Amino acid sequence: MGGVTPVLIGAGQFTYRGDPAASPSPTALLKIAAERAAADAGIGAAGLAAIDALAVAGFTIDAPGSTRGMIPHSSNPPASLAAQVGATPRWAVYSHMGGNTPQQLVNVIAERIACGETELALAVGAEFLGSALKRLTKGLGFDDWREDQDQTEPERIGDPRSGVTAYEARHGLNRPINTYPLFENALRARDGRSIADHQARIGRLFAPFTKVAAGNPEAWFPVERTPEELMTVSERNRMVGFPYPKLVNAIMEVDQSAGLILASEAKARELGVPEEKWVYLHGCADAADLWFPLDRQDFHSSPAMRLTGQRALEMAQVGLERMDFIDLYSCFPVAVEIGAEALGLALDDPRGLTVTGGLPYAGGPGNNYAMHSIAATMGKLRAKPGSYGLVTANGWYLTKQSTGVYSTARPRAPFERQDPGVLQRQIDALPHPAVTETPQGPARIETYTVVHRREGPFMGIVIGRDAADRRFAALTPNDPATLAGLERGEQVGRTGQVGPGPGDTNLFTPD
Repeated sequence: MGGVTPVLIGAGQFTYRGDPAASPSPTALLKIAAERAAADAGIGAAGLAAIDALAVAGFTIDAPGSTRGMIPHSSNPPASLAAQVGATPRWAVYSHMGGNTPQQLVNVIAERIACGETELALAVGAEFLGSALKRLTKGLGFDDWREDQDQTEPERIGDPRSGVTAYEARHGLNRPINTYPLFENALRARDGRSIADHQARIGRLFAPFTKVAAGNPEAWFPVERTPEELMTVSERNRMVGFPYPKLVNAIMEVDQSAGLILASEAKARELGVPEEKWVYLHGCADAADLWFPLDRQDFHSSPAMRLTGQRALEMAQVGLERMDFIDLYSCFPVAVEIGAEALGLALDDPRGLTVTGGLPYAGGPGNNYAMHSIAATMGKLRAKPGSYGLVTANGWYLTKQSTGVYSTARPRAPFERQDPGVLQRQIDALPHPAVTETPQGPARIETYTVVHRREGPFMGIVIGRDAADRRFAALTPNDPATLAGLERGEQVGRTGQVGPGPGDTNLFTPD
């Protein structure tokens, strides 16, 4: 690796709370975060213009199949941002979709620095759905956002595959608010908790997150709430996907940006960045679970979370007990529950499981949340020299995982990122159930959810096993009695009949 040690030297965050009619454009949001990171490092505009590598986390409206294409934004965000800050990076990339992206970008950039391919880099991302959707619904224009919409396609980084198959999508598994509840209900059933006890547990898990958000100046919802407030269904806290009321779902309709500046130690010294600002990436790892939800071994664990956590700590040569600060990706409660279990953390660990307040409270800016958690972790580490921080980042449906271990202490070993293929081959070799798209006859529920609109429940989703123990996806009858029954008591293990349903779907009718 040539002995080059990468270091993070700057971090910047921005949250816009003003009039949506005057909200910053997507590129402006990126620029504000980049400038704040440069100011934090003390390198200013000249240092920002000197970057030789630039990575931008993908905007959610650029996800395949997005219906939000009417919102104008740059067709090449890295090129637009580079022009705005006067930079001419040799390497400029725009990511594919996934909440794992910021940590993965840091891992990749650190490797490039260690290999001598990069000296000074910016990783940055933003989300602007908060003001964009308000502009759309209020009939406000986007004239101030119309920028660079005819540029060449950017180089992309990350895995471009869709998170679900067409079969899964037909049964509603293509929306996180539908799919994460399937994991939650499976976890509750595995542990044998009653619905009431498990709902109380979720409230106790996320109430401390709201307390952290209340003290975070960049949080979207800086409001401390009780467990009962989070889990009591009301007009203002409607059920979204059983068992999740609105207040425990990630909030993507935010206007937030965050950026990080990385450099080689030599470049950091050349730029005059004080060493008390330096934060090192001690360990990292990236891997994905069996890609499509129906292929998973089960719906209550994540081998990728476990293995990336183990690898990052192993590379850092420290144990979990050394972590002073922890931020587990928190799009939904089950992501934290499964992540904590995979790492060996208690849900009530006194260190806490978030440094920001998490995606439902600090804000869930599309693919860029973990950029905020890394930035916040850097601040914590600088305030306590020699301490360690752990950040996890999750993409799609508990699919893609990236993990980082950070400290102001200088690493004892040269930075050497393991080929992600090493862990991936272990995961891909895991046994998993056969899947059928055309189940027929007796069957049982493996996990399930009920999806709600504002008016009430309208769709039951079942992952089941047929008589041959093959896994399938199906919808249930949508009559009020069936949907209400699915929420009344534990349904995992319930038997019924499955067969063809409307519109190329399967229909599971409970006994």
